[in-house]
Amino acid sequence: MSENPAALGPYRVDVDVEMTIEWDVPIRTDDGVVLRADVFRPSRPGVFPTLLAYGPYGKGRPFQDSWPTEWQKLVADHPEVLDGSSGRYQVFEVPDPEKWVPDGYVCVRVDSRGAGRSPGVLDPFSERETRDLYECVEWAARQPWSNGRVGLSGISYFAMNQWRVAADPPPHLSAICVWEGAADWYRDVTHHGGILSTFVDFWYGALISGSQYGLGEKGGRNPHTGQLVCGDETLTEEQLAERRVDLREAVRRHPLLDAHHSNRTADLSKVTVPVLSAGNWGGLGLHLRGNTRGFDMVASRDKWLAMHNEHHLPLFYAQYGLDLQKRFFGHYLKGENTGWTGQPRVHLLTRQPDGGTSERTGTDWPLPETVWTPLYFDANNHSLSLKPVPNAGSTSYTGREGRVSFAFRCDGDIEIAGPVAAKLYIESSVPDADLFLVVRAFRPDGTEIVFEGANDQHVPGSQGWLRASHRALDTAQSRPYLPVHRHGQAEPLTPGTVYELDIEIWPTSLHLTAGHTLTLDVQAHDYIHPGAVAEVRPDLAIPFTGSGPFLHHDPDDRPEETHAGTLTLHTGAQHPSHLLLPVLPA
Repeated sequence: MSENPAALGPYRVDVDVEMTIEWDVPIRTDDGVVLRADVFRPSRPGVFPTLLAYGPYGKGRPFQDSWPTEWQKLVADHPEVLDGSSGRYQVFEVPDPEKWVPDGYVCVRVDSRGAGRSPGVLDPFSERETRDLYECVEWAARQPWSNGRVGLSGISYFAMNQWRVAADPPPHLSAICVWEGAADWYRDVTHHGGILSTFVDFWYGALISGSQYGLGEKGGRNPHTGQLVCGDETLTEEQLAERRVDLREAVRRHPLLDAHHSNRTADLSKVTVPVLSAGNWGGLGLHLRGNTRGFDMVASRDKWLAMHNEHHLPLFYAQYGLDLQKRFFGHYLKGENTGWTGQPRVHLLTRQPDGGTSERTGTDWPLPETVWTPLYFDANNHSLSLKPVPNAGSTSYTGREGRVSFAFRCDGDIEIAGPVAAKLYIESSVPDADLFLVVRAFRPDGTEIVFEGANDQHVPGSQGWLRASHRALDTAQSRPYLPVHRHGQAEPLTPGTVYELDIEIWPTSLHLTAGHTLTLDVQAHDYIHPGAVAEVRPDLAIPFTGSGPFLHHDPDDRPEETHAGTLTLHTGAQHPSHLLLPVLPA
């Protein structure tokens, strides 16, 4: 039986011919906390499926106000996002109700616990949040306007929490669309190859300063209702601190993959609902790995992977994404014949050197026709070769700023699309080494080919990371093209000893023609695009120089005494260091 919202506090209803909007509808959770949701539904009689999103950015803050730079880029690059929509009800990273409600959907946006207008302790991706999302799904299914089918949709945060709730699915959860959503809290988000990423520092700082419940006037007002976006209370700094976890400190207290991280990571083998996983080739450092691993690991019989390029947001709202989502949700939430049964299981927009894309489709990921092709390192001439290198060689660099590069010149066309891996034989003069691997491509004239990534204008082909003391593999999950590390303990290096390291490089796609050069850089620091002027994002106030906000420069995580030595890479018959590429047949 549905609750009477009026009994839990006032909310406002706006009605026009097409759409009824219920602002700030209360949803009581099992521990008594009342979450707040905005509901956009058709004004005509009937029952309809629900698209639900649960997240922390403030449901009452218009996209144009909260992320003006992103909004301006979105409508400039894809003006069709305003076809049939005023854009005034659009908020960051969730569906535009003016695009969905006329087609017979209800859009529900819930402020997550401790954020926006929902009180409680802010604890992102916690088990409590997952339980809240579970209860929100069931609440939506009980409403008089509901047909009992609920789908989850949204980008990034709104995608990540879908993996978690779908692993213990609410009975009325019918389908999920995970659009650029990380799946593994440790490997995808906080520690790349065991190396601390400082992304959580600035992301959580922005979240608590802009969206935490209790900010009062500092959180702004909803222009449609006049309500404070972040709740009717104005809390002191001390009270705000008491009502949130110190996520940044928690990440630092847990450098290994322990319960803190596993509790924020879904057991994908338990996900059985229909899944559309939409990933971005340029999502290095956060979401890319989650979309491909998520598709690979879920138990769902009905699952699809779609890989695109461009910036983080546009294609979700552009015609490409809207068509994809409407065919998917129309099939599973409305039972319509949308042609979804003919959708290729895997659909890839593979990248071209000129910035364009071509299409590849397949029945599985990685594509079954992939030819796994090793390129062998030769330290004597810094080349990559299709044939094993017989002569021994070695090359060294410093463990803070150094780099060695190996190059392969294409004699003909080569198309790669899929996971990438490297096997390196290294020795270090100090007890540890952080390895940063960067796949790069160059035109015949020597200029580097970079791409518009999800969060940066100058991303390379791909990147991979490994802290050498985290070299132990999870043999049950690992594949030759996908080494998966346990990260259960640190095993220091003995200086002067050669170690065999298997390093995961995140998936990539690239089509190169004769005369182009593919390189792999092995270095001691984050990628920086040479010659790129630092792009300072007005909405984030940080420079982006090729790796976006996904940096690994915390001095306490990489102390001089253990990481600033000399690293030597060995090649040749006894030490067959190589790069493994997913080459596709012509």
